[in-house]
Amino acid sequence: MEKFHAVERHRNLSNAFSRRSFIATASSFGAFYAAAQLVPLPALAAEFAGDSRVSQTPIIDKGFASVRKVGDGLFATISDPSKGLQTMCNGGFLVGKDSALLLEGFVSPPGAAFQMDALRLVSQVPVKGALDTHYHFDHSLGNSYYGANGIPVWAHAGVASRMVTEYGTLQGKEKSEVLAPFEKRVSEAKTELAKKHAQERLGIAGNMYQMSGANLLALPNHPIDPAMLPMKIDLGGLAAVVESYPGHSGTDILVRVPEQNVVYAGDLLFSSSYPVLFDSQATVRGWMTTLKTFASWDKDTVFVPGHGPICGQDWIAKFREVFDDIVEQAEKLHKAGVPASDAADQYVVPEKLKGVGMYAYTFTVGPAITKLYAEWGAK
Repeated sequence: MEKFHAVERHRNLSNAFSRRSFIATASSFGAFYAAAQLVPLPALAAEFAGDSRVSQTPIIDKGFASVRKVGDGLFATISDPSKGLQTMCNGGFLVGKDSALLLEGFVSPPGAAFQMDALRLVSQVPVKGALDTHYHFDHSLGNSYYGANGIPVWAHAGVASRMVTEYGTLQGKEKSEVLAPFEKRVSEAKTELAKKHAQERLGIAGNMYQMSGANLLALPNHPIDPAMLPMKIDLGGLAAVVESYPGHSGTDILVRVPEQNVVYAGDLLFSSSYPVLFDSQATVRGWMTTLKTFASWDKDTVFVPGHGPICGQDWIAKFREVFDDIVEQAEKLHKAGVPASDAADQYVVPEKLKGVGMYAYTFTVGPAITKLYAEWGAK
């Protein structure tokens, strides 16, 4: 009975979040997305138009996210932030004869609840667990929904400590204290371009502070030791493999179904947009090696990215081209003697990549160049 009341109390908290805090926070993030010129993206790349594995219509579509079949017992949750921020990132679920596995906690309890409801549209099997592909807020702040409903939360062993360090500490600080270093960067910017980028970073920091404070922080209770990977999961007639690769956050894991050539890549893959490399443990060279591995997989592989539409090997090739261009421009700046602090603001999107989106310069290209400079300096 006490467990029931605990769940009910959490549901009340989640409802309060969706009615009050989330509306305010979503409007703040929504303004940023508009400023970043993000537009609705198709859920599918054109290359899957004739692929029998991938359903052309979703089983459910709430605007902010839709869910469609991408294989036998495999489903992808694709977010459209332009229509709401309940989920923000992509996810999905795998359904076997005996159990199911949910992917991602999303940015809010309502987002996690949406995916759970979608699962129940297709199956009533027990849920083995819900897996966060890494610790970032847009993939983990909805974990409390799973915890309140008795669903174990799986993640890389480093996720819990990173969540506490990055988001738990924010909940105990005043907003002015959190934003002070970012405001300082704005005031000390040497050029208008540098100032623009610093203001962009300030706005994101404010939004992250607000979103962190609006959620109960629920840490994974099923840590996965990366040294023990790859790890096979049997859901009953459906075998998946959990693997770990470097690149985006230092805590990245993905779920692959080799027999069907389907990969849930998390944020090791941003479809139709530049990679996000702001994390202190992100690595440009490591990510490029990971993408080389992705390219070695079957030519018909379906990738469910952390953000953007479902894609295939065509986008893997293009994404590698994006990385190559960042490295090429950074090398030219480095050889010309441009300081790292200035070079981070001087990347120019080439004509061949004009159609590739960019979440925020200070989360993508800027930190990528800074990391490359640090690497070359060490040499």
